[in-house]
Amino acid sequence: MSQSAKPVRLDKLLSNMGYGTRKEIDALVKQERILIDGHPLKNGKEKVTPSLGLQTELTIDEQQLDPLPGFAVILHKPVGVTCSRKDSGTLISELFPDRWNRRDPLFSPIGRLDKDTSGLILLTDDGQLNHRVSSPKTNTPKRYHVNLDRKLNGNETDIFASGTMMLENETKPLLPAELNVLGDEEAILTIHEGRYHQVRRMFAAVGNHVTALHRISIGGLHLPNELKTGKWRILSKEDIDTIFQ
Repeated sequence: MSQSAKPVRLDKLLSNMGYGTRKEIDALVKQERILIDGHPLKNGKEKVTPSLGLQTELTIDEQQLDPLPGFAVILHKPVGVTCSRKDSGTLISELFPDRWNRRDPLFSPIGRLDKDTSGLILLTDDGQLNHRVSSPKTNTPKRYHVNLDRKLNGNETDIFASGTMMLENETKPLLPAELNVLGDEEAILTIHEGRYHQVRRMFAAVGNHVTALHRISIGGLHLPNELKTGKWRILSKEDIDTIFQ
């Protein structure tokens, strides 16, 4: 994850992190609600160099500063939550502090899971990381636990792995995908691209219907068992590196 090495005015940094306008940040300073090393900040125009250290030194209303620009989180997305910012119903942005929706750069999902799919999703304000994970050139594997409406035919593994499978209304075949059958109506599917509703459309193409879909990993990063539905945590550099191992 990237961290800026250039000094920036503190009021600008905090405004970009969603804490308010520069005028509102100035009011927080005057009210001595922003502390550095336990002492009230005297001037919001003071320049600082964003770093992980700043996060532990600076508090606002006795709360540790939010993650600095260039961060990512892992979320256990519930069924019924929409990744879009505009659709009706519960939006993924509602699972995070409201001020995160005012951050600049924008804090947003890396790819999407549809409303009826649960499991691992990554969010970041780091454009380079977003591109690296989602770019078709990286072919980052994504693993899903799939429950089906009907019994598997027995030929799905070969069809998905062929590299010749075509989805309806598309002209380019899918990359080979790996199917690990767990039962008559249950499997783990690993895909290496992210086309629209790809997993559901793959099973529809072989005459089946997905009744439940849950993403369990992206690259080498797995959804932790202890991360409950609707909960999230900030990723470390080591977590990010795990994605690409």
